[in-house]
Order: sequence, then structure tokens, then C-alpha cells
Amino acid sequence: MTRAVTPKIPEPPLGDTSPEALAAEILSALKYRLGKDATVATDYDWLTASIKVVRDRIVDEWISSTKEAYDQSAKRVYYLSLEFLIGRLMRDAFSNLGLMDAMRQALASLGVEFDVIARLEPDAALGNGGLGRLAACFMESMATVDIPAHGYGIRYANGMFRQEIHDGWQVELPETWLEHGNPWEFERRERAFEVGFGGSVESITAPDGRLERHVWKPTDRVLAVAYDTPVVGWRGARVNTLRLWSGMPLDPILLDRFNAGDHIGALAESNKADALSRVLYPADSHKEGQELRLRQEYFFSTASLQDILQRHISKYGDLISLPDKAAIHLNDTHPAVAVPELMRLLMDVHGMDFDTSWDITRRTFAYTNHTLLPEALESWPVPLFERLLPRHMQIVYAINAEVLLEARATGRFNGEQISRISLIQENGERRVRMGNLAFAGSHSVNGVSALHTELMKETVFADLHSLYPDRINNKTNGITPRRWLIQCNPGLTGLAREAIGDRFLDDIEAIRELDGFAGDAAFRDKFAAVKRANKVRLSNLVAERLGIKVDPSALFDIQIKRIHEYKRQLLNIIEAVALYDQIRSHPEREWMPRVKFFGGKAAPSYHNAKLIIKLANDVARVINSDPSVRGLLKVVFVPNYNVSVAEILMPAADLSEQISTAGMEASGTGNMKFALNGALTIGTLDGANVEIKEHVGDDNIFIFGLTTEEVAQRRNSSYQPAAVIDGSPELKQAVAAISSGVFSPDDPARYRELMDGLYQHDWFMVAADFDSYAAAQRQVDTVWRDSPDWYARAIRNVARVGWFSSDRTIRQYAKEIWNVPA
Repeated sequence: MTRAVTPKIPEPPLGDTSPEALAAEILSALKYRLGKDATVATDYDWLTASIKVVRDRIVDEWISSTKEAYDQSAKRVYYLSLEFLIGRLMRDAFSNLGLMDAMRQALASLGVEFDVIARLEPDAALGNGGLGRLAACFMESMATVDIPAHGYGIRYANGMFRQEIHDGWQVELPETWLEHGNPWEFERRERAFEVGFGGSVESITAPDGRLERHVWKPTDRVLAVAYDTPVVGWRGARVNTLRLWSGMPLDPILLDRFNAGDHIGALAESNKADALSRVLYPADSHKEGQELRLRQEYFFSTASLQDILQRHISKYGDLISLPDKAAIHLNDTHPAVAVPELMRLLMDVHGMDFDTSWDITRRTFAYTNHTLLPEALESWPVPLFERLLPRHMQIVYAINAEVLLEARATGRFNGEQISRISLIQENGERRVRMGNLAFAGSHSVNGVSALHTELMKETVFADLHSLYPDRINNKTNGITPRRWLIQCNPGLTGLAREAIGDRFLDDIEAIRELDGFAGDAAFRDKFAAVKRANKVRLSNLVAERLGIKVDPSALFDIQIKRIHEYKRQLLNIIEAVALYDQIRSHPEREWMPRVKFFGGKAAPSYHNAKLIIKLANDVARVINSDPSVRGLLKVVFVPNYNVSVAEILMPAADLSEQISTAGMEASGTGNMKFALNGALTIGTLDGANVEIKEHVGDDNIFIFGLTTEEVAQRRNSSYQPAAVIDGSPELKQAVAAISSGVFSPDDPARYRELMDGLYQHDWFMVAADFDSYAAAQRQVDTVWRDSPDWYARAIRNVARVGWFSSDRTIRQYAKEIWNVPA
């Protein structure tokens, strides 16, 4: 498409941020960096040129921030995470640098619409859910509060997968986010580290027969090559580095084998290296998938540690001072193999003894636990671990001996408790417990909500907590308000600025001043208008992508998160079926129009989760096409849920579904994002819902269901879910309809086993909580009917959740764990 462009003007200095100067820079970047003339440039070219212009401005501050930390010998934070769900970066960077309006005007003067090219930027496929998004929020907040930091992860070429829905079923396709390149990143071929697997360990003895050291001789070796992305803090306060590793072969092609005709074998090493950074969370339902995942975890952990140690030695000369100058944080158990790897590097490469190495390791590492689910606390079969990482297995056994001897010396633990403390699970298949390893190897172990932290002490880490009573602490999660209010909800941001000024832009807790406007009718009307505009935007997206027409005047009831049985999308769907039955059976009642939105991905090998997605789509198909419902209820499953989709769904939500089984959600951050955007929460007393309730007040949240203690009591007693279902007419009818094939006429038995599970065991308390949940939903209807009251409550939610900022969380990490100023 040919566009009219402004005449070329001399390229200005980077300090000039006028639209005219920026337009000139965009044209220059287009010509000299992309080799394109404006008349033939594609939208992707304009996108890339615009990013390059802003990236150039970031680089000066990036170099300055890095050099300043280096010159001042500042302690640095190194955040190791298998996921960084950073989403699109263009709006983030433009907004944080204060260039959004100027860039928009500059592009307009060139005949380019900013919003059109912004939509072309792909979501970086570097994560899956809350864990990765939290890591992204933390990186932005560390830059904002001026903490020198590096994030370390893997540069996945295809991420987890792109989700499409075919006939209601989830279909997994490669996420080709790098198809047009990544204009934000810098390849660092000079920062490449060798990574080994397998092989054997040789013991080197001194002339006197004393064991001197160990030498690991791996049989498989690859390179980890660094790719750096700058992370800009608010108002450009600091620019930190997200360093992602990509796998490369030491020898791209075995030429002698290729010339001998073995073309496939000649490329085998290249393919093996490429697999390390190809897919996030390879399916671990088979041995090959398990092995690849362990390889990935070691791959990025050792590359990161080698990078950190090399940087430290170049500055300080030795590694004795490592804990004083480096805080290495393990985001969940995925990088837990870094504990024995740092020990290996300190002992085998740098010649330290075990005791010194163990002291340095524990003082350097800290570990965040994100789950109480036993299956999510990773463990690896000992034969697999030993085959891939033979030296690390030796070190794990040595660490285990140290920990168990320490426990026995106290005289406070019996044999069963010692067995639970052990880093090696002995009952059944022998496995390396990565959660115990991370706990033992860290000076700090934190939970991510007050409830979760207490449950850690009582459940999964009860015995380790007894051994190390000062190690567990709480750091309730937070979200960055720059992404989750200022950028994704400009209408609400503008309304807040008009009412209370700009102070909340720099200190989100100042948004508390909005609380006084909840009783102001004129402000409520403006707030409602902003919400409606956001709902219209979502309605247009649904119509465009799915061909479903929804009414923005209806209550938008949204549950978007990873599909998992404990998150209980099934409870929400069953309640939708019950509501559908009630609307048809009682047309004389005044039903409140409602649209139930679902979104999220199921792990490829998680059968029940994928079945729940199919059920949501089957229920949607029936309800949405039934004229007797009169449009009072609709169900929508939004495919390929990611950060960019969330940025449209969050501001449009009236009701936020946070309905996990109590005691199973560590924290959640979606609950915080929804509340900050003016949605009321319906939820259990689980995770951070407990603290959100404390902040927003009992009248501004809908709480239902069993508590954590009550869930435990039911599981430990003779809970009879069949009796509960039979005693609840609405639930019984809904379960029977699903089980008998009302929503799956093509396969009447499709959901029978899923529903039978509710009758037989109901581990996630769907039946147990149903009546309480349905009653809370009818309370929602009552409040929604009185719109001034609803919007007053919504405004109070916005005003009272500023505490749930990742800036606050990071300052707590900095002061209480990392010992760095912030």
C-alpha cells in the first residue's frame, strides 16, 4: 500500500522527542536498517522501524545502567525463570519512556496508523500462565524501583503452543512468534557457554592418595548462546536485561558424515541442540519428553550460572564474595538444578572444598515456591537424573547427607520425618525431589500469599520448616500497574487522572483517593461509560474472531486462566448449565443478562483439561443457539488466551471468577488485574483472594465455598459427593444433562466419565461448593440489578488494590531477601 509521507528532513539527535524528529528517525531506520523506501514499506516494516527508533533511545540508558552498577560494585539480582510471559513490548516501552503520544503523531504524519502496526507485534511465546507473567511484572518493577537485575530464561522458538479450537476441541499448533524476527533483541554470540550432558565422572587423586577433585566428562555437548532484550522501567528509571538462551550445536554439521551420504545423521547434533530451545514444557507423558525437559532446565541454569560467575570474577577476582554481590533467585523448582550446578562449578572448576561451596551456595540462592500440588513440585527419576547429570547426582547425594545428618543431630525427627526431609524419595520409584533441593540450597524460601505461605509450613515443607524455622517467609504477589492499568485501560487511567491527579502514575497506592468518588453519581456515570467502551471493544473482538454477537449491556462474567481441574472451570460450566435450565423453566422471573467468557490453554497431555474445553464449547453451542433463552445467557470460549487477549478481557470484566478449590491456588495475579480494572471478584478464600477481601472489604467481593480447613476435613472424612449431588436439585439436573449427552448428541457418552468422577470422589469439591457458588451468583445478579451500587463497589475495588503492585512486592524482596537497596 502506497502512503503519502512527509519530506525527508535531516536526522535529529536522539534527545529530540518531537513528532517531527521521530518521524525523521523512522524514515531513516526504514531506509538504512531495513533497506526499504517508504512507498513500498509493509506494515511490518513500519513496526520494525518504529521499534528500532525507540530501541536506540533505550540503549544509551541500558549501557549507562549496566555500567553504573558495575562501576559502583552494586549487588545485582539474577532472576532465573523457565518462563517470562512478557507479551508485546512496544506499548510497554513507548509508554514507560513517555513517547507514546509523540510516536503516534510521528507515524500519523507518515500515513501510518499506530494501532494497526501495534497489533502486528506478536506476543513473545516465552511463557504459559501466571508464573511467567509474574516474572515479567517483576522484571519491569525491578527496573522501575532501580534495582540492577538480569532475568535469565530460554528463548523458545515456538513457546508452548498456539491454541486453535476445531469443533470445540483444543488443537495445538506451533507459535511462530519469531517469523518476522524480533527487533527488540540483541544476539550476543560472544556470550556463549558450553553445556554438557551424560558421560562419566573421573576422580583425580593427589600423590598422597587423597581425593583432589572430580572431572565430569560429558558425551553430549551444546552451546547456549545469549539473546538480550532491554527491560525499561517506568519513566526510563533504569534499563535491565532479560537474557535468554538459545541452543546451538558445537558443530553445525558433521561434514564427513554428510559427504558420506548420511545427511540425516550429519545434522543430528544440530537438531538435538535446536530442541533445547524449541518448545516450552515438552509433553512429559513419555520418557523422551521428561528427558528433554530436564535437559532444558539444566541447559538454562548452567548457562546462566556460568555467565554470572564469569561476570563476578572479571570484577572481583574470586568467588568468595559472590553472596555479597549476587542474589540468585529461583522462580519455582524449574531452575532448582542450579543448586548442585553451582556446587559443581565452585568445587570442580574453581577448586573450593565442599563446606565453603555449600556456604556460598546457600547464602547466594533464594527460592520462591508457587504451588502446593505434589505433582507440580518437580521430581526426577534417579536413573534419568544420574544418566544425564552424573556429577550432579553425586553432589545431590552429598548435599542430602549433609542435610540428613544435620536433622538427625537435632534429635527431633523420627524416621518418617527424616524420609520426608530427604532430597531423595525412597518409597516406590526413587526420585530426586527438586522442591526439597531448592529449599535446602537457599537461605530464603518464600510463598506468594499469606495463606499459601502458612500452608507451605503445614504441608509440603512441614518437616524442612521444622529443621529450618527461619527460612520460610511470605511475599504476596503483585502486578505492574503500568501494563495492567495505564496501558490496557487508558479510559480508566484518564478518568482517574481527571479526578485525583497524576500521583498514582508513580505511586499506585495513591489511587486510594478514588475511594471518595464511589458515592459521586457523576463519577459513577463516567466510570460506567469507560467500562461500557471496554466491553464494546471486547464484543467487537468476539464478533470478529468467533462470529458471536454479545450485548455490552449484559454482565460480563470472565474466567481466564490455565485450564486445570483445581481452578474449577468445570464448576463454572456446570453452573451455566443450571442457570440455563432455570431460565428456560422460569421465564417469568427477571433474569439479569449475562455473558460467561472462558479462556485458557490445557497442557497437551492433560486429558480432563482438554475435555473441559470441549465441554465449554459444547455448552456454548447449545445455549447460544437456543431461542428460548432470549439472549439472557451466552457462553464464549476465547481461543489462544495470551497477554494481548488479557489486555482486552481484563478492562471489560464486570465479574472476575477466582473459584479454585480452597488451599490449592498459591496466589493468583489475574484476581489483582481484574480488581484494578474495576471488576468485582467472586471467589473462594484461596490464595490472594483472602488478602484482596481484606483490602476491598467484605461488601465489595463475593465469597463462597469451603475454607481450606473444611476442604481438608472433607477429604479426610467420609465425604459422600453422591449424596451432595442428589440433595441439590439444580446440580443433579445439570450433571445429568451433561452426563447423558444433552450437550454432546454426536457422542452421548463423551462426558459420562467426567461427571462420574464428581459422584465417586470429587477431589476438587465441585459438588461440595456448587450450592454456595450458585447462591453467590444470584447475589451477583441482585447487586448488578442496582447499577449505582454495583459501580460504587467496582470503584472501591480499583481504589483499594493499589497495594497489590509488583513494585511493593519487589521492594519487599529487595529488603528482606536480596539485601539490595530499592
